[in-house]
Amino acid sequence: MGINNLIFLENLEWFDETGKELVHRLPPEGSAEIKYGAQLTVRESQVGVFFYKGKAVEAFGPGRHTLTTGNIPILTKIASVPWGLSSPLRAEMYFVNMKTFTNLKWGTRDPVAFKDSEMGLIRLRAFGIFNMQVVQPVLFINRMVGTQGVFTTEAVEEYLNRVIVSRFNDFMGEVIDSILNLPAKYDELSAGLSKRLQEDFSHFGLGLAQLYINSVTPPPEVQQAMDDRSRLGVFNDMNKLMQMKTAMAMEKAAESESSGQGMGAGLGLMMPAMLAQYFANPLASGRAPGAAPAPPAQGPAGVPETDFTCPDCKNPIPVHAKFCPMCGHQQLVFRQCTRCGKNLTAGAKFCSRCGQPAEEKPQPKKCSGCGAENLGDAKYCTQCGEKYE
Repeated sequence: MGINNLIFLENLEWFDETGKELVHRLPPEGSAEIKYGAQLTVRESQVGVFFYKGKAVEAFGPGRHTLTTGNIPILTKIASVPWGLSSPLRAEMYFVNMKTFTNLKWGTRDPVAFKDSEMGLIRLRAFGIFNMQVVQPVLFINRMVGTQGVFTTEAVEEYLNRVIVSRFNDFMGEVIDSILNLPAKYDELSAGLSKRLQEDFSHFGLGLAQLYINSVTPPPEVQQAMDDRSRLGVFNDMNKLMQMKTAMAMEKAAESESSGQGMGAGLGLMMPAMLAQYFANPLASGRAPGAAPAPPAQGPAGVPETDFTCPDCKNPIPVHAKFCPMCGHQQLVFRQCTRCGKNLTAGAKFCSRCGQPAEEKPQPKKCSGCGAENLGDAKYCTQCGEKYE
């Protein structure tokens, strides 16, 4: 027992060097014989809670304070001889850090099940941060800290993380029907979840300052399905845009034809081929990739009208089609390449596909019997069988 312990008074203060301590106790181990008249210094961001004889007797705010105990220097030591010179009037000072602790992490350790209205039962992971503050120091010490000498954010962060995840699972199932609508509701989820967690935090004298949701991620296969869905939405918008532009072009063509500019007829011949080329893309026509094509149209007496094939793309086409609906190839042939069968425009000297020199097609023969027209090299009429001379 030194002379200093008998005579000198204590000067109690604490600095948080780590920035992570919620509560710090003096002395760090066990209790002390804090003497009558000891000085206590509390900073602006702190609250001092004085425990005397095992009870919290007073909380001190910022400033300098004088403590009152029954431990009188020298006299108390003499009176404590029956207890081995250790005074039974024990005291402890708890310093509570009242600042806002930021950037505390929360997140799902394992994926949680979520019943999506469009995707079905899927598993999600969620991550975010939250800010916490001690609002009731005495309640916090009594219910969570206990008699620990040092209590840090790590000691409480894991517990609060599990509380947040549990409440998040329930709350998300109540307000979100599909994760496709989730990106626009992060703020709404954060605000509602913070309100629901206030009671859980206040039970320990804590306050939830802010809570943020950084991400809610589904499994990779669900992410792929969402990406495919968004692509289909883009193609559907393109389909509508093309339909609108086609209607505008046809309207302008009609106006030009009525004004005598002669553009209507040209656009009228070009438009079917343009539309056929556009709708040949299954995505542009609103049909998902890999989907089965529509059944062929039925003609009279249930006979399919696709018994003919396009000479250009070899796809089946209706009997009376003037243009192939898949490639836009014109079916009314005026001149045709003798090598590849490509339709030739008027006045063309070479085939635009294979470069074969264009040859003039023989003029059709007119039957003297029935008047039907046949190929120039025909020897008999295909309608009445009359022989050409």
